[in-house]
Amino acid sequence: MHKKVLFAATAAIATLVLSACSEAPKPVAKVETEAKKEPAKAPEAVTAQRAFYEMYKPARAWATDLLALSVVDGEVPNVKNEDGKAGLWTAIFVSPSRREARSFTYAVADSGADIRKGVNVSNALVWGGATKMSKPFSNSEFAVDSDAAYKVAFEKAEGWLKKHPNQKATFRLGNASRFAAPVWYIMWGTTKNGYAALVNATTGAALK
Repeated sequence: MHKKVLFAATAAIATLVLSACSEAPKPVAKVETEAKKEPAKAPEAVTAQRAFYEMYKPARAWATDLLALSVVDGEVPNVKNEDGKAGLWTAIFVSPSRREARSFTYAVADSGADIRKGVNVSNALVWGGATKMSKPFSNSEFAVDSDAAYKVAFEKAEGWLKKHPNQKATFRLGNASRFAAPVWYIMWGTTKNGYAALVNATTGAALK
């Protein structure tokens, strides 16, 4: 009798063990944590010097005797130019030894098929050398950034701007024989109906 009971108990335990082993393991709950992705920052306008030195790096690789001839602002879609900052800047660099000039642009965003975000470089063109109206200048002469020049020019143009609100300013940096240093030419409106101010790009002084 005891043997039968012991056998029945042993068989029952074996059945439980086998059934337990045959059950599929229960999946462990996974806790997934997704890193919060910050939204991409919208492109913003930059000052001329910020763009200039981005362009200068590849330009310096092209010619070691590099000099700047001009710096001009431009626009890209959905980026507002204001307070001396722009979404696009174009610089023309020249090499006296090569007698060549190249145009470089720096854009904070794509602007059509020809201008992509970052630095864009044109092919080299023949450069005839300095003239009375267009002289190259060195980096050390370009000491006053576009935002600082804008403040000086705005003070000069403030009276005109009160009568002509919402006028956009355009910027051109260049050098000519009649000036002692490169000059910022900042204009609101047009040549026929506008206001222009000149600011020395080395000292920051307003010119008459």
